[in-house]
Amino acid sequence: MTTRARVFEYAVDVDRNGRMTVPGGAQVDAPEGWQPDHLLLLALVNCSIESLRFHARRAGHEIAASGQAHGTVTQRESDGRYAFVEIKVRFDVQLTPRAVDTTALLEKAERDCFVGASLTIKPEYEWHVS
Repeated sequence: MTTRARVFEYAVDVDRNGRMTVPGGAQVDAPEGWQPDHLLLLALVNCSIESLRFHARRAGHEIAASGQAHGTVTQRESDGRYAFVEIKVRFDVQLTPRAVDTTALLEKAERDCFVGASLTIKPEYEWHVS
């Protein structure tokens, strides 16, 4: 018997004025100064926190978390194209109840964030857990 992989599909619309819409959801204007690059970093932070939340709940924990990301874009040596060449992500996480060893939980959070897994470079994660 063959196991079929689950499929997740997402859609967004951007109108001529730059307003973003999720079908069936609210319309959002990107705040002044926000570029698509910022939105990618935001997506990585949010996805990583949601991935951690999923695995923490399965292990009997609740979390409160915040995160920051910083990325560097320049020409890649491999093909001369501009791209993110480095992304660093930092999180402050509070687990309830506290865990003695969080290594496996954090590895699952990084592995299962599909935004991070979709990047051509591997983000550098820094976790501060209390």
